Amino acid sequence: MEENKRRIAILGSTGSIGTQALDVISRHPDLFQVEMLSAGSNASLLIDQARKFNPNAVVICNKDKYAEVKAALDPLDIKVFAGVESAGELAGGSNVDIVLASMVGFSGLAPTISAIKKGKVIALANKETLVAAGSIVTRLAKESGSPILPVDSEHSAIFQCLQGERAQVEKLLLTASGGPFFNLPAEKFNDITVEQALNHPNWKMGSKVTIDSASMMNKGLEIMEAAWLFNIPAEKIEVVVHPQSIIHSMVQFSDGSVKAQIGHPDMRVPIQYALSYPYRIDLDTKRLSFADLRELTFFAPDLEKFPCLRIAYDSFKKGGNIPCAMNAANEVAVAAFLRGEIRFTQIPFVIEKTIEKCNFAASPSIEDIFATDTQAKIQAEEITRQIR
Repeated sequence: MEENKRRIAILGSTGSIGTQALDVISRHPDLFQVEMLSAGSNASLLIDQARKFNPNAVVICNKDKYAEVKAALDPLDIKVFAGVESAGELAGGSNVDIVLASMVGFSGLAPTISAIKKGKVIALANKETLVAAGSIVTRLAKESGSPILPVDSEHSAIFQCLQGERAQVEKLLLTASGGPFFNLPAEKFNDITVEQALNHPNWKMGSKVTIDSASMMNKGLEIMEAAWLFNIPAEKIEVVVHPQSIIHSMVQFSDGSVKAQIGHPDMRVPIQYALSYPYRIDLDTKRLSFADLRELTFFAPDLEKFPCLRIAYDSFKKGGNIPCAMNAANEVAVAAFLRGEIRFTQIPFVIEKTIEKCNFAASPSIEDIFATDTQAKIQAEEITRQIR
């Protein structure tokens, strides 16, 4: 890599992606420098991270925690700010080279757009940004010259498979682990507990993403993200259930050839690839032993057992602000399930009912997107109250 350190701003440093990114950065202090850290409400971990990495600034989005963070970091001469708006402004600063967008959910959209408008390299781990506002985000990125590098393991795999290729892409193959309920009979889905849904067989992720994986909504969001990232229609994106999570995704070309990116599940690999692109650097991941790989199996997804995936395909086909409404309803439904207020099988019910009540906007502005998110969340909250 080039001699100058890459200066990193992390939107969502205390989450699963953020903490793993800091692990990567800590292993390569000669290559990376932390310029800014932001967190939602986890003030104690943000303080610990700031003390270790000594960034120029930190942002605590929950303004009620500002005084706590400010008092702790004052002696270190680290600037402390509060609010999501501050996160976006600082991420777009001249002292930042790469913005790792890893805030959870719709909350990551505004600061990511702020950084895109400043032409920053975006390492995108917040798929909701493209789900809710894909046409707007990709247009802004093109106008500002802001590269968007995928961090999700599946999209990073596709991105890696496309390096050096000039051939026409025939199909993208998004692999899915199937989550913890792939082999569970449909008649037992009503009895799924929060603890069971959070017990992902292969990946260590935050609670919201883990529930999305269990419902396969995560794969629906990834279809939309892939369509925008790689400028390919959703009908050319196929989901393949691959329980071993060794193949992270594949690309099929016009001659029938298929390229895959494979390795043991470790989110640090796609995180590091985005931060170091176009270079590969050392990482202490578990290495594959092909002699010990007993089987790699593949299945078509069951859209009856996992209706969230069907809802996602339908929402993307409808277009406009419908994916935004779908995403908003899913956030509300997942939160309600995590609180024990609705059953696992009621998550898709809440989403579909919310979409039905959504006022359609074929070509939404950014203001329309934020309005849709707000209105859909209000509708979804009302629906969850009715079915409790």
